[in-house]
Amino acid sequence: MDLTGGSAPARTSKNRPSDLVPDPDAVTPSGSGSPSLPVSGGAGSSSVAPSPGPRVPEARTSAASASASRSGAGASLPRTSRPRASVPEARGPVVPEAPDARPDARPTVTELRLSAFAGHRSAAHALGPVTLFTGPSGSGKTTTLRAYEALARLGAGDPLDEVFPDAADLVPERARPDAQGRRGFRIGCTVDGPCGPVRLDLAVQAEPRLRIVGERLTARDRTLLATALRDPARSTVQAEWHTAGATPVTRAPLPDDLLGTALLPLRVAGRTPGQLEVLAAAEQVVVGLRSAFACDPRPERMRAPVPPGEGRLRRDCANLAEVLHRTHNDCPRRHHRLATVAGAGCAGTVTGLGVRELREGTVRAVLERADRTATPLGRLGDGELRYLALALTLLTGPGVLEMDRVAEVPDAMQGLTLLADGLDRGLDRRQSAELLRLAVEIAGDGHIRVAGSVGDRTAAEARRTPGVTVVDLGA
Repeated sequence: MDLTGGSAPARTSKNRPSDLVPDPDAVTPSGSGSPSLPVSGGAGSSSVAPSPGPRVPEARTSAASASASRSGAGASLPRTSRPRASVPEARGPVVPEAPDARPDARPTVTELRLSAFAGHRSAAHALGPVTLFTGPSGSGKTTTLRAYEALARLGAGDPLDEVFPDAADLVPERARPDAQGRRGFRIGCTVDGPCGPVRLDLAVQAEPRLRIVGERLTARDRTLLATALRDPARSTVQAEWHTAGATPVTRAPLPDDLLGTALLPLRVAGRTPGQLEVLAAAEQVVVGLRSAFACDPRPERMRAPVPPGEGRLRRDCANLAEVLHRTHNDCPRRHHRLATVAGAGCAGTVTGLGVRELREGTVRAVLERADRTATPLGRLGDGELRYLALALTLLTGPGVLEMDRVAEVPDAMQGLTLLADGLDRGLDRRQSAELLRLAVEIAGDGHIRVAGSVGDRTAAEARRTPGVTVVDLGA
């Protein structure tokens, strides 16, 4: 099946999994025999073939048991009965010997690839500490951030149908089905960290049934994991991963609705240098992806008092007052800093950010002012509420956000990437400039990164701001 709309010979038992995984960077003529997903039509289309780089040698199958784990390894509790992503318990990073290894590096996503996704074709975007996407309506700002969030959710172990409930809408419009009626899309990323750059590329079949049909994990020009759909009648893909022991590779089936990279810590024993290399790369990708938090403040949901609770900020920030109640009690320094930031983006003179406990057992957040009574947050404008919610996200960390935190990894090795579609939506020029200044300042220490979309006015300001990467999707 051709990744660009042509046809390719059907699979046979002679196909090895590494031959079936699409590589967005290698192009061969249509019909060359490299099975993959069609993503665009028209005459003269080309297909994506496997990378010509080093290949993992052929070897007898040595399926790893699902219960195999190395000494000290553990798994996070599953959200469902299906296997979920896990990261071995904290014991210091497993870093193979290599010139570019950086044991102190924090895993971060440094490139996002949309090889064929919705309206994107062959797109690769470098991501800096603060990256803002801009462009006219319809240029793909929202779908770009959605691809990032989708990879993050797959890295956390979410099933494919929950991540892509509308998968058919993400297939490029000109994609033509192959002889079996299959169409799909491809996305990927690069995660930098202790192992150096590690690439993850994913091919997803959207029609006639949603499934992952190809996955490749690559580091230092070596394919560490490759999966491919061998039998369409089964709900599994054939996987092979690098072993470099008595058996050069290990082969075993993996579910076709979960990210194979996230399952490797449950399947690889870590007894050989090759297995340790695979585990280190997989763990780096999983930790880097799971650091993302998609924030979309909804002012209409943030005005009413809320019951006090755990104090973890939700995606829509509807429980903003609850989180402010927690930071007021548990994080006074951060709370005071947030109050200072609030004064720079809210009307009037702000002297503090307080919380009132009401008789019915709920809490209400208020802006404290020097010259008049406190103003409940419910009376603020939409822009002021969005500004406060985004500032709070930047000034906190994974422990204060409702996200799938990597509890097994030390806090010093964790980061946070804020995904904000419409970062400047509803904000005036002063609020946008202050939020941009705060994002650059916070991102400077390496713990928090920002990827968002903005309008032309904020993009123009961002281009004049050191430390901000602006990607114009309409150029």
